Amino acid sequence: MNTMFFTEEHELFRKSLRDFLHKEVVPHIEKWEKSGTIERFIWKKFGEMGFFGINYPEAYGGMNLDLFYTVIFLEELQKIKSSGFAAAMWAHAYLAMTHLNAEGDERIKQAYLVPSIAGEKIGALCITEPFGGSDVAGMRTTAVKKDNQYIINGSKTFITNGVYADYYVVAAKTNPEVGSKGISIFLVDKSTPGINATKLDKLGWRASDTAEISFDNVAIPVENLMGEEEKGFYYIMQHFALERLIMAVNAHSRAEYAIDYTLEYMSHREAFGSPINKFQALRHTMVEHATEVEHIKLFNYLTVARLDKGEYVVKEATMAKLKSTKVADQAIYDCLQMLGGYGYMEEYPLARLLRDSRLGPIGGGTSEILKEILSKMIIDNKDYKPAV
Repeated sequence: MNTMFFTEEHELFRKSLRDFLHKEVVPHIEKWEKSGTIERFIWKKFGEMGFFGINYPEAYGGMNLDLFYTVIFLEELQKIKSSGFAAAMWAHAYLAMTHLNAEGDERIKQAYLVPSIAGEKIGALCITEPFGGSDVAGMRTTAVKKDNQYIINGSKTFITNGVYADYYVVAAKTNPEVGSKGISIFLVDKSTPGINATKLDKLGWRASDTAEISFDNVAIPVENLMGEEEKGFYYIMQHFALERLIMAVNAHSRAEYAIDYTLEYMSHREAFGSPINKFQALRHTMVEHATEVEHIKLFNYLTVARLDKGEYVVKEATMAKLKSTKVADQAIYDCLQMLGGYGYMEEYPLARLLRDSRLGPIGGGTSEILKEILSKMIIDNKDYKPAV
């Protein structure tokens, strides 16, 4: 236990979560990885245990705990051989629900945030578009106000939980003429006519449901606008620091899991009459990766601590996601190599880890986009401020 960041209460929570995952989740992982469908009963069980309400207000069924409980939630989810399952859980709890809590009015919170915390409703955040990718400002989906409704037309892609969600948090342009300044955020119930969700076939994250979603004259009440009209881009930017930190924590945790598993394997695997963890070249490779992972983990923890205090850490969170996902990919690549031919076999965890990890430098803003954001801060001296 790192006592600088974690208390005994944190560690008790970690043990409780770990026990829950191994009892209720692990027995189903292989089935969900093959089917690409996570059965709904597990969402309800997560809700009953309070895991979806870790950092949400008690008034809505949450526990209002500090962000290091969230760190534990993310870390333990990365150590059960399915980043796809983990993604489904944290995308619901920290992408969709973050907007419900921050921008939703009381009616929306009661109707969607409360059952989301309870695991009775599943949410999905719909921002990325087929022609936009990481370019949020370039989105084409529109929401036109007509009488007491908004009419939404357009499409979204790479949406985690997109097929099986009960509701979407959708970004759309209410004033396309002004670019990013014309984006608004809406709550869209999945049952609304005109919505079509198509499941995507992915390299990794196989257990998670990822979809392309089309909106064809989808009419929603004006009351489903979240926050203020044309403030959507700023709401999205405001929450990016948390999303990037989530992906950074995920990265250091799966890399740590890969290293621990590989070191255990190396201690038993023999070649030329000796365990392979006695060969200098292999030992030094693992030490390099263990060192890098420890560095990024501590940086991630420090950034989480600052965010938990209310500091605006967009620069540090961007650095954390950029570096952590790169380090994780490199570590897992070499860990697979340590297993030789067995690393290439599906019955060993490294093959899946390698595929799952590869999304890290892509999802939530590609590494190339993040480098350009950091270039503006570091080289052009651009000073980003809290948007709202």
